Amino acid sequence: MSEEGSLPARAVRRRLDAVEAILFAAGEPVLARDIASALGDASEEEALGLLDALRSEYERRGGALSIERVAGGFQMSTRPEVGPALRSFFRSRNRTRLSPAALETLAVVAYRQPVTAPEIQALRGVDPSASLRTLLERRLIRILGRKKVVGSPLLYGTTRQFLAHFGLDRVEDLPSVEEFHGLLGGEVLSAPDRAGAAPGAGGEGGTSPEGGLATGRPDAGS
Repeated sequence: MSEEGSLPARAVRRRLDAVEAILFAAGEPVLARDIASALGDASEEEALGLLDALRSEYERRGGALSIERVAGGFQMSTRPEVGPALRSFFRSRNRTRLSPAALETLAVVAYRQPVTAPEIQALRGVDPSASLRTLLERRLIRILGRKKVVGSPLLYGTTRQFLAHFGLDRVEDLPSVEEFHGLLGGEVLSAPDRAGAAPGAGGEGGTSPEGGLATGRPDAGS
């Protein structure tokens, strides 16, 4: 019998409330083992049971929020039905957005990782250095190492924050290029596919106040 089954209902409720508070405060995916550690006397299996119970409770309750599996952990997210209102809200705020050039570079990294700057430049036709710096600062991509070729260029790949931002559990869950284009707000001018990529139009231009991707929490209309 699980510990939840042997605990008084009030004690189980307190644990569920604690898990809910952790997910709310974290603002990013939380691993079951980290929840177990926070509870103090719970195993990872027991934490998973509490998470499943909380997810079921949210499903029964309905409303704007849900508990989702994202990037290998669990996260409190908004339901798709409220997405349009959230996107409108965040578009109206003066938030820093990614430029079309950075979005094109992000798409190349997402579908071609691990990939080097020269390879990105060959696909897009422009130097991606500025975009790569921006994406690194936003923690949407990371350095994976160096490619064993002449010059040993850095290899880039996406991060857990990238997965969380787009509501993905694994890189393998990436949608089709066309769907990903839509997630980026239609700003990727010539998105790469898995077999080949078309060069992007234009250079590393400045940010577009209307285009781009809000870089707040992933449940905020990403």
